[in-house]
Order: sequence, then structure tokens, then C-alpha cells
Amino acid sequence: MPKLLFTESYEKRAAKFLKRNPELESQYTKTLKLLSKNPSHPSLRLHKLKGNLSVLHSVSINHSYRITLKFIIKKDTIIPISVGKHDEVY
Repeated sequence: MPKLLFTESYEKRAAKFLKRNPELESQYTKTLKLLSKNPSHPSLRLHKLKGNLSVLHSVSINHSYRITLKFIIKKDTIIPISVGKHDEVY
């Protein structure tokens, strides 16, 4: 099971995101739990990004909101990078 590693900068972004969108807190929490249990779960819609963000992956919180991620596969670690609306995190 992969480990989620939260950086200080991500925690600040997440706190700001949840302050602006308190109605998404349960979906956000559910997404992170599912990500730590099964990153390949179809509802996450995990995919690798392209272009300038090609070192990152993305998962969906819902249709409009995403979490961008950096996978460190050797150590089985997932590091969330950013959270927000589709156009904000890409």
C-alpha cells in the first residue's frame, strides 16, 4: 500500500482549498483515502500529465476538481503537489 507524504507547501494549499470549498471536504478526504489504498481505482481517474507537467500525475476529486501528484515508485510513496479546479492545477 503506498504511503502519502504531505509537504508543508501542499498542506497550506489544501487548507486554503478547503477553506474556499468546505462543501468538498468529505469528497477530498475520500479521494485521499482511496488513493492511499488503491491508486489504480477507476473512480480516481489517475493519469499522467503531459507537457511542462509530465513529471506529475492527476486524480479527480470530482468532475471539476483535481489533485496533482508526484509518484516516487521506488519507495512506494505518493506526494500530493497541488489541489484545485482543473484549470488551476494544470
